Amino acid sequence: MTPTTAPTTAPTSTPPSEPVAEPEAARSWSDVVKQVTETSPNDLQLKAADTSAQASSIMRCFTLEEENYCLGLGFVDRVPTGAQLQEVMSPPAVRADGEVGVEQDIPTGDLTPAAFVAERAAMPKSVRVTTELDEMQAAWDGRAKARDLRLLAETRSPSASGEEEERADATPTPTPTVTPTRTAPTQGTPAPVTPSVVPVVAPGAAYIMKGFQTSQEKGYWCGPATFQSIDWADDNQKDTQASWAKDLGATSSGTAISAMVKQTNLKTAWPKSAGTYIVQNVSGWNSKTFMTVHEKHLGVYKAPVIEHVQLLKRYFPYLAFNHSGHYQVGRGYDRAKNTIAIFEVFNERRFNSRGNVTDGPKNIPASALFNATLANSFKNIGL
Repeated sequence: MTPTTAPTTAPTSTPPSEPVAEPEAARSWSDVVKQVTETSPNDLQLKAADTSAQASSIMRCFTLEEENYCLGLGFVDRVPTGAQLQEVMSPPAVRADGEVGVEQDIPTGDLTPAAFVAERAAMPKSVRVTTELDEMQAAWDGRAKARDLRLLAETRSPSASGEEEERADATPTPTPTVTPTRTAPTQGTPAPVTPSVVPVVAPGAAYIMKGFQTSQEKGYWCGPATFQSIDWADDNQKDTQASWAKDLGATSSGTAISAMVKQTNLKTAWPKSAGTYIVQNVSGWNSKTFMTVHEKHLGVYKAPVIEHVQLLKRYFPYLAFNHSGHYQVGRGYDRAKNTIAIFEVFNERRFNSRGNVTDGPKNIPASALFNATLANSFKNIGL
């Protein structure tokens, strides 16, 4: 079917059990531009809409050849229903049963779905469409990577017969991958290289970016701090978190993951080895797939992952308190131990005298990092 043009009346909420309408598959970038532009609601419609209708209008989904991409959510295995979008907009459960004395209200700096929708809805339509097209450009350029990730997730999902999953620390089956080529960073937008495709097996353990850890300078600057580390390791130039906060559009409400991905593609050479960075939803994955993807990205491409978690003590026991949505640098793994190495950019003690010293290199069980990602309402990562 053809994409639905912007209605002339205030949009209504999608029935909770109904999937969000999918436009015809885009086969070219011009198709994407046409669909995004025609479906973007006007300012009066958004002002008159309730929160649910705003979410449906802002987090619209598109089919890029074979891959589904939803604004804000990233590439998804299937288009969410209205009820699922409403769930995304609800604050995540912070406190687990039996937890006592771990609450803390420091917002560490990711942009919640509600804030994401509110920010996009407040933009004039011309600015909003430009912002949406910026996000969709990375999605369009990275659709082949998204396809590979979808196929990997499908092959590593539990079988329909209920057979036991293979061990998370098992050696992954070699798959054809691009041989990574790290070169000196270039000015402007780096063009991903396409060397010959050869089978490459990720090593049993790999770590990158040694010595490039950073610590966020403001409670809501996990995005600028994470990006400072990623960029610093790329070009050996440590730009200020304030400069990255400006480039990322970070506010006291936080930083959008789409902005993190955009700047990684625009300002670093990591895409030369890893391909175009994309926002990838992981709600259809399991911890085994999550670990395997990290092995490939960190062990083969030797490029960082933008971790997007809910910073909760039950997943990160070095914390004294629970915190909000958060970014970290994924920078290594150990298959035998089934751990993923991160740079934690949040120092709890800096913002609370009763907190722990928490920033720096950490090794997290892959299942814990995966569950922390699912605990975040967006359920996505940047890679």
